[in-house]
Amino acid sequence: MTLIKNAMLLACICLLFLSCTSVAQYQKIDESVALGDYKGSFALVKAAKESNYQAKDQVLYYLEAGMLAHYAREYTEASKLLGSAEKGIEAAFTKSVSLEVSSYLVNDNTKEYPGEDYEDIYLNVFNSLNYYYNGSIEGALVEIRRVDNKLRYLSTKYGSEITNAQKNVMSKSSEIPYDPEAATVKFSNSALARYLGMLFYRGEGLRDDARIDRDQIKLAFANQASIYKFKVPTSISDDLDIPAGKARLNVISFNGFSPIKTESAVRIPFNNKNWIKIALPVITARPSAITRTVVVLSTGEKFDLEQIEDMGAVAMETFKQKAALIYFKTVLRAVIKATSTVALDSASKKSDDSSTALLLGLLSLSSQVYAEASEQADLRLSRYFPQAALVGGITLAPGVYSYTVNYYGSSNQLIYAAAFKDVDVRANQLNLSEAICIK
Repeated sequence: MTLIKNAMLLACICLLFLSCTSVAQYQKIDESVALGDYKGSFALVKAAKESNYQAKDQVLYYLEAGMLAHYAREYTEASKLLGSAEKGIEAAFTKSVSLEVSSYLVNDNTKEYPGEDYEDIYLNVFNSLNYYYNGSIEGALVEIRRVDNKLRYLSTKYGSEITNAQKNVMSKSSEIPYDPEAATVKFSNSALARYLGMLFYRGEGLRDDARIDRDQIKLAFANQASIYKFKVPTSISDDLDIPAGKARLNVISFNGFSPIKTESAVRIPFNNKNWIKIALPVITARPSAITRTVVVLSTGEKFDLEQIEDMGAVAMETFKQKAALIYFKTVLRAVIKATSTVALDSASKKSDDSSTALLLGLLSLSSQVYAEASEQADLRLSRYFPQAALVGGITLAPGVYSYTVNYYGSSNQLIYAAAFKDVDVRANQLNLSEAICIK
């Protein structure tokens, strides 16, 4: 009787996993974002909080709502939301490192979303801009320093967890393939964060600190060629060399779609006789329609914006360590499931009682179905970070200027134009405008 109850319970669990969906409905929000209606997008996300975001998705909500609030120029609200996301990420990570191996048996989709490292890094970048637009360069610099601290810690963040997970997998099977080089993160210096630091220090009159960050931009490119596959923006050479009585207008643009996660389901050998299925999340780029971004002033002057950060590439690079940890946890979970299936199948064949043999065979089959159905990668990832950051600047006589940031496609067609009217460009202060085109 107990075996029958167990079989029924296992069947129910299988159905639960098969019917469970955790992906929010993004179509209307995506359409609003593509139109550049960020206020409308922000309102849609807030309205969808109860219906599209479960309790375990709160970090995801704060990230997406925070980014759209920033794009909508609701800087105070954006700062609060991104601050809540940061606290949630810290709490989730602290909780994860304190859990035992038994936590590996739970499908990651059922857990609290802990955020990705690139999200944790860039939320401070955008919070620095929130502070700047709210009139606090000092607060902006605090956020940039937080980026630097997180990057210093990143290379060792998952070290002990990965080691312990690998030991647990090896204790089950020594045949599991693994490439340790795949978990090596080669990102420790953000040119985008350094660029903003340079501007903020310049705005505070701290010229030496600004020069240090300008040099760090060049080092970021020189030392991380696998991420920075483009040239250092030429405009930075003029950003700290502003003639007396002149003003400097700086423009930053965030372009394109952030990456998403897709599932990669593979099978690996286990105990020479069996195979186990594992489903892993993979960071996947989304193509952008934008090929060129140009600032055009009402005076007729214009300049191209140049890429300073491939945020999508950073997302992929910083995911490597967590991907290694997910790999081991997923393998361990799959091995335990496979071991149970094999044990039940073996017991059914050895049983002398036909009813017991039948029941054990059914349990073995249910276990196999459960292993297949429940093995689903966690594909949660905030959708509204940009893919790339571009920068540029021009030295002008102090005054009031109007200008547009024009976005062009591969056929040089105008895709979108962001207008800035009657902007007061002053000498001896930071004049920074930000444009967005998530297409």
